[in-house]
Amino acid sequence: MTRLLITLALVLASVLPAAAACVGRDLIAEMPKAERAAFDARLAAVPFAEGLIWRATRGRAVIHLIGTYHLDDPRHDALMARAAPLLDGAAALLVEAGPAEEAAVTRALADRPDLLFDTAGPTLPEALPAADWEALMTAMRARGVPAVIASRFRPWFVAAQLALPPCMAREAAKGRHGLDRRLVEVAVAAGIPVRPLEPWDTVFRLFEDVPATDAIALIRTALMMEGAAEDMSATLAAAYFDERPWAIWLFSQDRARATPGIDAADLERQVALTEDLLMARRNRAWIPVLLAEAEAGPVVAAFGALHLPGAAGVLALLEAEGFALTRLR
Repeated sequence: MTRLLITLALVLASVLPAAAACVGRDLIAEMPKAERAAFDARLAAVPFAEGLIWRATRGRAVIHLIGTYHLDDPRHDALMARAAPLLDGAAALLVEAGPAEEAAVTRALADRPDLLFDTAGPTLPEALPAADWEALMTAMRARGVPAVIASRFRPWFVAAQLALPPCMAREAAKGRHGLDRRLVEVAVAAGIPVRPLEPWDTVFRLFEDVPATDAIALIRTALMMEGAAEDMSATLAAAYFDERPWAIWLFSQDRARATPGIDAADLERQVALTEDLLMARRNRAWIPVLLAEAEAGPVVAAFGALHLPGAAGVLALLEAEGFALTRLR
């Protein structure tokens, strides 16, 4: 999820009851040898599939790019030791959502509940089959959300809620921060300007174009995978700290395709929709921002690690703009 979606999810996570710590398993590490070799080969075919910290240079323009994980983890300490020094001499830190944007989200939600609640269309119990609504009520109760409130949520926000297992939501609600927030704190303390890569309402505007049927399908898929949520979270976090960000996206798709009951055609539409909305469109929109900021001096850009790799990723887009890319280890 994006930094903004994490922020939105935590609006409700802050009232969660105490929950057990996450105890998921790393499913990639448990793959049989041949299956793991095939997975790694598919991963190796993707541009910039590995690496979290990069330097992009074109003439005098320098951009340091840091792929982040938005939730707290003690393994961030080692990454911070490598990433924080890149802020020395930086003209700005660019992030998906800095303090000003998160404050804007909070104000907007107070003034416009319709951003998250649909008071005009059908309720979720009306839009979902009865069995799915029962499953959703169980999942939302585990996240501290009463059914009467969940019933009026916009479907895309429900999908965002389901992406965080209750155990992880509780930990995040305690105020523990991911790598991007840690970098923001260092920048603010050093007097380095923190600027956004996009307006605070970008995700709201993107989801306005999602047909209700597609949003409902996202919920149903998430519910079918709910039982494996902790294992998936542990697996994807492990892939991140192994500096294999595209493994997160690749394994998520593989796991969904292997989940009984998920319609293959529906799933492929959901994958394409998610990749376009939350990744490709935003990556393209960030490039002019990065280029303009780099003209004023060296900058550091920290954003979700899934935005780095792939043919439509930020690294490939910068390479197409003439930047030379170096992975920093």
